[in-house]
Amino acid sequence: MSTAVSPRWLIAGSPRPGAPKLYCFAHGGGSATEYLRWGRDMPGAELQAVQLPGRGSRYGEPGFTSMEALVAAFLDEVQLSPAPFAFFGHSLGSLIAYEITRALRDAGRPLPARLVLSGYAAPHLRHVRVDDPLHHLPDNELIERIAKIHGGIPQEVLDSAELRGLVVGGLRDDYRILETYAWREAEPLPVPITMFGGSADHPREQLEAWRQHTTAEVTVRQFPGGHFYLREEPAPVLRALEAALRDAGAR
Repeated sequence: MSTAVSPRWLIAGSPRPGAPKLYCFAHGGGSATEYLRWGRDMPGAELQAVQLPGRGSRYGEPGFTSMEALVAAFLDEVQLSPAPFAFFGHSLGSLIAYEITRALRDAGRPLPARLVLSGYAAPHLRHVRVDDPLHHLPDNELIERIAKIHGGIPQEVLDSAELRGLVVGGLRDDYRILETYAWREAEPLPVPITMFGGSADHPREQLEAWRQHTTAEVTVRQFPGGHFYLREEPAPVLRALEAALRDAGAR
């Protein structure tokens, strides 16, 4: 393991001495910068946004082709805070945060005080279609299909061939990880989980099913909106996120 945090992996928000660190994992094709905007509205946490290769400050780096490779590289190259910390992930970011937590447990390393997961059904449900994988599609069709199914791609990207070219690599990498992922049964985590979701996205029972993956408590909260509900009305989401950190004793 490296002796210092790799600057490639983490983009830090404003320093908040004494506050817990919140490591944020973005949705498929997403970038770390989206979560740094939360900093001014979350004085109770110090944000550490995770940047995967192929986007933002790591554009041009080859992406990962599997969840196993991503998790192994993260554990090898990133030294997490020795102070209390928590993980937040949205969509694919939820799955990444969960798998990294399992790997930390297996390696005997400190675990997050809480997992706050968003917009992703419990992994044992295997709700992602694999009979018609998106990551094999041509560039333009890939972007259009993802925009139609999940949304979240800004209109200016959809309207610009140049911007499409900048984002399609990260999208393809992330959907390859998602569509080739196979959940492996293991002991539940000893980490409390707060589950967020949009009321028009996954059914509540798919979020409640995360109870199978922890021996600690699980809290489920749905907000008005679809898969990207947290963009539609971020203020109540951020208040609930700060409350989850307090409830976990991460402060």
